[in-house]
Amino acid sequence: MNHFVSRRTVGVLLAMAAAVPLTALAQGGPIKIGAVVSATGPASFLGDPQQKTLAMYVDQINAAGGVLGRKLELVLYDDASDANKANAFARRLIMQDEVDVIIGPSTTGSTMAMVPQIEAAKVPMVSLAAASVIVEPVRPWVFKMPHSDRMAAQKVLDDMKKRGVTQFALLSDTGGFGKSGRTETLKLAEAMGLKVVEDQQYGEKDTDMTPQLTRIKSSSAQAIFVFGTGQAPAIVARNYQQLALKQPLYTSHGQASTEFVRIAGKASEGIRMPSPALLVAQQLPSNDPQRPVSTAYVSTYEGNYKSDVSTFGGYAHDALLMVTDAIKRAGGTDKEKVRAALEKTSGFIGVSGIYRMSASDHMGLDTSAFRMIEIQNAAFKEVR
Repeated sequence: MNHFVSRRTVGVLLAMAAAVPLTALAQGGPIKIGAVVSATGPASFLGDPQQKTLAMYVDQINAAGGVLGRKLELVLYDDASDANKANAFARRLIMQDEVDVIIGPSTTGSTMAMVPQIEAAKVPMVSLAAASVIVEPVRPWVFKMPHSDRMAAQKVLDDMKKRGVTQFALLSDTGGFGKSGRTETLKLAEAMGLKVVEDQQYGEKDTDMTPQLTRIKSSSAQAIFVFGTGQAPAIVARNYQQLALKQPLYTSHGQASTEFVRIAGKASEGIRMPSPALLVAQQLPSNDPQRPVSTAYVSTYEGNYKSDVSTFGGYAHDALLMVTDAIKRAGGTDKEKVRAALEKTSGFIGVSGIYRMSASDHMGLDTSAFRMIEIQNAAFKEVR
């Protein structure tokens, strides 16, 4: 079984064990943060920055004295974008590693595979995946950080209406994220009086979407909305350019990263998508409450890893800081108290939005957490 535990974290833990064993024991030992991410495989564009972010901030928190006088111990596994592996790692984190809380996994499929064990064992989990189904219906022990597919669809369809679009084409992938996004988009379109004139799908690993786009080109669609993750939407963008399509092209928040721009190249120009404030951190007004936390994360991440920050790593940033905040408010790692503290989180300013959790809302965000952005000259610009 393949798994990943950060070597850097192991080094930190060994140093801690040598330096402060008696103090740690006296205070109850380290706080064990379990994590499952897709550091490799098709969803590595999600999991790689998440893995790096968690390791970096665990180190930073420990260097500042830990949480409630206790160090953090990160136990992180790579599910290689495989839901079955995620399920096995959930069992290991609960039964063998005896973690206090779990962050992740990266994808909707892996999250839903882990949920039954999480609920049965009553361990708080903060997912880094996006689909609404993760928290609808509300499950007592399951929370999530990313904006929902419904919110993304709402933001896109609102922008379409502002541009005078009355009918559009939907192109979604057949994975969990794409299926959920398609369902939410179709429901919203009907409610908003927008007509979906083409409803096309593609496989997550498909390498050519020309047939679907050719049908869309001959339709009456005034805009195109791509709902998916991974590299496929970048292929859609290139095929769109090759076919010389003129309708405005939108993607979901699954493409809110510089990696998408890199893969799509010039074909990404003019594409619009909903995104957290993070991608336009330096463009935020000085009085925007998200500006300080967003610019700090950008500086820290890019300074440590010499690579561009991504919104996916931002979800891990918010998850870890929210979890540690909940542990502080709970006064320790009692799982029910931490779960209750997470549920009472209100006004927590993250790079992904300002979270307001409740007993009926385990995501805590609304559409105001999204900014509509457009790719201009290979950079993200907020559409105002």
